[in-house]
Amino acid sequence: MSLPPLIGGGAVSYFLLPFEPSGVLVATAVLCATLLAFLLRRHHAWHLIGLAVVALLIGVASAKIETERKATPILGSPIATEVTGRVVLVELQESGRTRLTLDVLSTARPTLRYAPDRVRATARQVPDKLLPGEVVRGVVRLMPPSGPVRPGSYDFAFQSYFDGLGAIGFFLRNPVRADSGPEPAWSQSLAQSVERLRMTIADKIRAVIPGASGEIAAALIAGVRAGIPEAVNEDLRITGLAHVLSISGLHMALAAATIMGSMRALFALSPGFSARYPVKKVAAFVALAGTGFYLLLAGDQVAANRSFLMVAVMLAAILFDRAALSMRNLAIAALIILLITPHEVMGPSFQMSFAATAALIAGYAGWKQWRLKSRRHAPPTSRSPMARVLRYLVVLIGGSVATSILAGSATSIFGAYHFQRVSPLTLLANLATMPIIGILMMPPAVLAVALMPLGLEALPLMVMGFGLDLMLGVAHWLAERSPLDAVGIVPASTLTLFTIALVVGCFTTTRLRLLALPFLFAGTLTFAGRQVPDLYISEDARLIAVRTEEGKLAVNRTRPNAFTTQEWQRAASAMTLVKPENGKGATAAPSDRFLCKDDVCTINNSPGVSIMSLPEGGDLKAHCSDAAVIVIDDATANSRACRGSKQVVLTKRDLAQKGSATITIDPESGKPTVQHALARPYRPWHDHRRFSREARGMAPYKRQPRDEATKPSQQTKPPAGVPAEEPPSTSGSGQPNDPEP
Repeated sequence: MSLPPLIGGGAVSYFLLPFEPSGVLVATAVLCATLLAFLLRRHHAWHLIGLAVVALLIGVASAKIETERKATPILGSPIATEVTGRVVLVELQESGRTRLTLDVLSTARPTLRYAPDRVRATARQVPDKLLPGEVVRGVVRLMPPSGPVRPGSYDFAFQSYFDGLGAIGFFLRNPVRADSGPEPAWSQSLAQSVERLRMTIADKIRAVIPGASGEIAAALIAGVRAGIPEAVNEDLRITGLAHVLSISGLHMALAAATIMGSMRALFALSPGFSARYPVKKVAAFVALAGTGFYLLLAGDQVAANRSFLMVAVMLAAILFDRAALSMRNLAIAALIILLITPHEVMGPSFQMSFAATAALIAGYAGWKQWRLKSRRHAPPTSRSPMARVLRYLVVLIGGSVATSILAGSATSIFGAYHFQRVSPLTLLANLATMPIIGILMMPPAVLAVALMPLGLEALPLMVMGFGLDLMLGVAHWLAERSPLDAVGIVPASTLTLFTIALVVGCFTTTRLRLLALPFLFAGTLTFAGRQVPDLYISEDARLIAVRTEEGKLAVNRTRPNAFTTQEWQRAASAMTLVKPENGKGATAAPSDRFLCKDDVCTINNSPGVSIMSLPEGGDLKAHCSDAAVIVIDDATANSRACRGSKQVVLTKRDLAQKGSATITIDPESGKPTVQHALARPYRPWHDHRRFSREARGMAPYKRQPRDEATKPSQQTKPPAGVPAEEPPSTSGSGQPNDPEP
């Protein structure tokens, strides 16, 4: 039982290392630790410690192997180029645009010598009936995936690296069909066929269930989520029902239970067959095949892969006469995932799913043990039929409440850490919607997929649509009445301590569970003593936010990036956004908002502490004594121009190299403390940052006149992600515009 936490801890340690260890170093460490554990085999305590170290190092090794195996080429700098690519995924968005995922076949004007293998770009319009496997061509503005919007937040570059995605962007002109190009490999052809099947199923669902309910039905059955309205997404997040949108353990378990229950009911109609054959095992085998097909429809989703693996282990346990629901099965599923895709341990999906499942298994085991003890000492009683019905209802409602409390408590700390929000009404929302999901949504969904080849899916889909309408109505009603859900920044130390408490509480079966209490107490103390930053700065140096004394968040731009500001607001627990005002005629900057004059914006965060943003650094010396923090949207600016002063000066180059920043100002001395999101040397998923013009202190690229551009270039081989027909980096500072975790 201790293997998954140890291997997972080793993977986390690898991803948090400040440097990239060599493969030889990791392999040597594993071999030495294994040899040491073998030599200590006669000393039980030391042998166990040695085995624990080996498990940790195996986690490190699996993470290192996955990183080397992926080796995703990521674009070094923003550029516009003509891309010819094979369509991998077609996603219809709520805005009416279409997002395409393309395997890049070639680039032109300019030709990228080190082009990414796969890109994702949105288009206003795509060719009619475009399907995965077809080839399109179009001019695309490509950008590298961004880093965290603040230190410790979600890292797009990290996830893109392990997803194989080398750039994001948008089509400057609508794409058109192109020549088919080289024949894809058999694995690609199979994936394209599956994607076409998913699109066909999603279209059939939308034809029966219109609107937001149809989009959610398509997400639940075919894993197509792009078209769900943002307002619906927000209602589900506020009420803690967002887990319904992803094909996770709940849906996979309900699908397996529906298939298995239907098969056993069918076998019950034939007593002779049931008497001769193990119908439970046959039903489990059919359920395993059905959930496998469901996984195929779900697409390459992390939650779906993990959930299928867990359900498959449990169904296989039935086939081999083992307990279907046990901590051992959960450990097996976790081990397989950690050894194959260890990077998932860093994401909220893995953490929340396994935390909820572990808490439910531990809670069920504890209740079962208590029930057995109470039965031994309780005298036998006879109950009337009405009393039995009432008792059944009480047990059912009590079990639902306990399930929601256990799962919600186990996942809340991870949700608070990653999203800075909790759902105050999640218990009510889940209690109200679980019967709807379990009766009116998932069984009709399974039946609709089974009847779809016969063209008889309309009726079960109508029932499913009715259930979805009910669920969305409940979610919207509760969301309007939900109190503030933002909790602010959760320190990493708090997450670590609560995770240890959860592991101890779930994986121990005796009074050793009490050892979780000190970790819970320590985690609470670290959360209570946290420091919330006063200032947030984006990695492109364009956007700044300051937490005011009134608990609001003041920004220096009238049209700030919505995703970034929402992330900062939740981190600062400041749900009111204050935009800047025109500074003409004003003599002093206010303390509740930015005052902007000629693109120079200033705010007084506290008495004697001013914060200023400048569009360029040419006249930096004139402002050295005007503010405690100066942010310059200019990569060529010299941040040392204010040397000798107490000011903190951050240029576009500093932020391009080190990522977004937060600043905490000491209330007594007024001294600012800076924390950046990234550190050097870069890890593989951030190495592309070295090649941007901003990171090298260069001005934005300006395209040369045609006659000069045709002259032979003396440029030597450019770095990775750099076009061959332009200088080493390309134009545009660009703000990350792919706000999807």
